[in-house]
Amino acid sequence: MNLTDLTLIQDIARHGSFAAVARQRDVDPSSIGRLVAGIEAELGFRLFARTTRRMEVTEAGSLYLARVAPLSEELDRAADECRALQSEPRGLLRISASATFGQRFIVPRLAAFRSAYPEVAVEGLFSDSNIDLVAERIDLAVRLAPAVEGDYIVSKLMDTRYRIVASPGYLKGAPPLAYPEDLAQHRAILFPYRDYRSRWSFRDAAGMVTELAVDGDLVLSPAGAIRDAALAGLGPALLPDWLIDDDLENGELRRCIGGWDVTATTFDTAAWLIYPSRSYLPAKVRAMIEFLRSARTGKELP
Repeated sequence: MNLTDLTLIQDIARHGSFAAVARQRDVDPSSIGRLVAGIEAELGFRLFARTTRRMEVTEAGSLYLARVAPLSEELDRAADECRALQSEPRGLLRISASATFGQRFIVPRLAAFRSAYPEVAVEGLFSDSNIDLVAERIDLAVRLAPAVEGDYIVSKLMDTRYRIVASPGYLKGAPPLAYPEDLAQHRAILFPYRDYRSRWSFRDAAGMVTELAVDGDLVLSPAGAIRDAALAGLGPALLPDWLIDDDLENGELRRCIGGWDVTATTFDTAAWLIYPSRSYLPAKVRAMIEFLRSARTGKELP
């Protein structure tokens, strides 16, 4: 017995006629009779007593239909609620991102998101560990990487560019920091990953790439801690634009070694939106995707 069969026998009982249901479904009445016969054979009892003149629900059929009616209603209600999730942003949205990206890019914007979508509850899992999206039932994740592989739908949120920055207070008393070679005179604030703490790569306007060793005695994680240390005047740091754009704009940090692209891994990297499937994407996920895109471009929410 499946949901289609259950709906069929309920319709027959409601209309009191195979023919009426056949007309409603635009099928031959004999096909309805064959379907009912198959259902009754599966159940092991008669649902309907049929003669040439009339059809009645049997005692067993009445008992069965009475017991399954609440189940059928609950299934319909569940389907209606789930369809509503597809059309209107509502329900619990579980979003994952790195600790610093979540804290610095997503959290400050949640007030605007909740104002726009008050029926969406947000649960953020912000961690630098590699979270299993399926096991943790994550609706949407943001990953920072040159590319993302896996059985997911992946869409670019924004390109990421790195900058070498330092506080005005540090630069005031430090050696010049205008050219890549000037790094040799500075102790940088470093990230614990191997490439980030050992060498940085520079690309000039002509596309020529130069790798230089970088030294420092302060290694911090996550990236937000490096930013805080740079703001405190503890040295120059290599940080992503989405983390320091506001600090550069208000003058709390200054860009150093301008005129070169710089990275510790690859020059082409991005923030990627990841979600399990494009089919039947819930409205709450679509709303957050559109919101994050508009937040990055500075456009107003719809």
